[in-house]
Amino acid sequence: MLTRNLPLLIDAQGIHWSNQRLISVGAQLCLLLLSVVLLSNVIITLGERRLQEDWATQRYSELQAVGTLIADKVSFQQFRTQMFAKSELLNRYLNIPNVGRQEKLENNWQVITKNIPELLDIALFDPQGNFKFATTDDFSHDPLPPSLLGGSRNMGGNEIYTSPLEFSPINGKLEPYLYQLAWLENPDQSIRGYLVTYNSMSKMLKSIKPAYSSTESPLLMLDTQGLVYAGADSRPSLKRVPDTMGGSLKQSYPALWRKMAMSNFGQFHGDNATFVYLKVELTTQYETRREYFLVSYVRNDDIAANFSQWRSILIGGATVLTFLASMLIILSHSYRLEQRSRQYSIELSNSLFHRDVGSIIVNDKNRVISANQIAAQLLALPNDDLLDRSLQRILHLEDEDYSLIMNQLQQENEWKGEFDAGSESQAKLIAHIKTQHTPDKKNQYLLITFEDVTELKKAQDDAHINHLLNESAVATALITADGTLKRTNTAFDKQIQLKECTSKKLTEILDHNLGNKWSQILQQIILQGSWKGQVLCSPNSVESACLQATLKGNLDSSGDIEYIVCTFEQATPKASIHDIGDLVPHRTTILVNLRDLDSYFKSLSQYSRENSSLLLIDITAESMLSHMSDIGQLESRQKEVEIQLLRELPTGYQMSHWQLGKLIIILPDTDADNAHHFAIKSMGSLNDMGLGEGICMGIAAYQDNQSLEQYLSNAEVALKRAKQTGEQRICQAFTRLS
Repeated sequence: MLTRNLPLLIDAQGIHWSNQRLISVGAQLCLLLLSVVLLSNVIITLGERRLQEDWATQRYSELQAVGTLIADKVSFQQFRTQMFAKSELLNRYLNIPNVGRQEKLENNWQVITKNIPELLDIALFDPQGNFKFATTDDFSHDPLPPSLLGGSRNMGGNEIYTSPLEFSPINGKLEPYLYQLAWLENPDQSIRGYLVTYNSMSKMLKSIKPAYSSTESPLLMLDTQGLVYAGADSRPSLKRVPDTMGGSLKQSYPALWRKMAMSNFGQFHGDNATFVYLKVELTTQYETRREYFLVSYVRNDDIAANFSQWRSILIGGATVLTFLASMLIILSHSYRLEQRSRQYSIELSNSLFHRDVGSIIVNDKNRVISANQIAAQLLALPNDDLLDRSLQRILHLEDEDYSLIMNQLQQENEWKGEFDAGSESQAKLIAHIKTQHTPDKKNQYLLITFEDVTELKKAQDDAHINHLLNESAVATALITADGTLKRTNTAFDKQIQLKECTSKKLTEILDHNLGNKWSQILQQIILQGSWKGQVLCSPNSVESACLQATLKGNLDSSGDIEYIVCTFEQATPKASIHDIGDLVPHRTTILVNLRDLDSYFKSLSQYSRENSSLLLIDITAESMLSHMSDIGQLESRQKEVEIQLLRELPTGYQMSHWQLGKLIIILPDTDADNAHHFAIKSMGSLNDMGLGEGICMGIAAYQDNQSLEQYLSNAEVALKRAKQTGEQRICQAFTRLS
């Protein structure tokens, strides 16, 4: 499907899959499959890890909230214990203990414990630390620790002691709890007794957020020794994590515990789960400082299950990408085989062209089936674009001419003729067409060779032009930029013989003063393309005749003069031969850019340049621009000013554009005073024509060794001052000292 429907000379020109090519395709497909599998696994792994990171970040924020709430709960419980210690019923009982007051106190405590879930029990101890009575019998009635009694204690008054977490069997189940102790003191700070409240940690966690104890978001609470006090009953349990209260994480998962022991918070990526931990403080008092770890985890299987949808999308996309890439590999190999087949066909056809000339083969339907590189170059077409084109289109023939060629080929089996290649260079080619037959004589094709005769045609045309030049009655010469004669015709030679001059310099053959003005003539040729003037005039003769010279320049790519074509015709003299200044025309044209003005400035004689002035004219006043709608109006007004100035511009002065709204006039042989008078006269002329509104002029005199750029800069300073003077609007700067 990739091959062209072109006739093949032999079967070897077709597409053939070699064993080496098949092995190459198989290797590329295997490499592609391996790359896609590895890349997909990397993307899936990174996606799951990113999901783990997101979960860990969110979980860490939740643990911070839980830790803060637990600390607040414990602080509130301390406040509540203090309120219990100061209750009226307790004070009455302590003042006058009897059975009635004890029953009222116990009934009040039972109501309180029923309404507060995490409050497990309230107990009262005597001043010696012995148990007196409590709301329930769930806790031990052993005496209080000696460290909390009498003078050995470090706390007292309104302070509340909070114990470490401990376990107690309640209803056949270990319950993690902590107790808070309040000292009941007399006004003389003697001990009246001790009030103890017991609070459940598991119920405290459930009251904060029930979801923390669910299987989706398990929460464990451990002490600084690694013992589990909450969350061990999560189902299903995780391997290496204790599943019983009081179990040691330090023993079951040493790697996790080492990471936790080294920092107060962090993450740990295990083999089957990702853990997040945070150390929290339940109390801030140094004597009763209690620190515990909150730990949560997510199973890797749960992460993989949450990522399953994206995994399916990635696998599907990878499968489609693998299929498309496989098709691309196969198609690219097929395309290369087809390209090589075509190249082999071209090389085989080229081997039939026994001469080192451009050749093509055309089938019986007059379509190109093969062409060599030389033919493609001569016809100015890429080799691929040349194939399958019609012979008539290649030869650029009309239907009538093409029919005549076909008829001649049928009769004589050969045709030879000249045609235009049709390219930009308009190359001239000679085509030689011969009819050839295939070995079986059933089909025929045309073998066409091309010969490039462009250079021959150019030489013939050049010879014809030279012949016409030599036969012309007008004296014509070709010279270089320094005036050296390069080629002349017969009429020019006769003119030179009449004057009996044998010099090879045109400036020496003509008037000698012309050589002094030659640099200015060259400058005008560069700027305007030509120069005209009268030379070899004879005012004393009877005929009073002279030659009208026309010099036209031919510039090279860099803008310099390469050759000058000079023509001479008889003319009547317009002025005296001694008035050589007429040979150089007045510079009353407007130069289009600063580079041309610089060339003119450098072409001035040293005396004219040193005694010159420069006038800078600005027509872009703010009062004028305020009511202008576009730049086109400014250009139109500038054109009117230019025309008015040109009408009165003295001989030798030169005007040039600088910027939009600014004109430059160089005044050779003009001092500062005369330049000022010329500016006043020009301003008056513009005012008379209604064009003087908003126009300002700045005048500068020439300084020694000054460039045109410095010259113009001084005039610009004067122009800025002219804009500030108000009504005068003309100012001079850098006036030459006499």
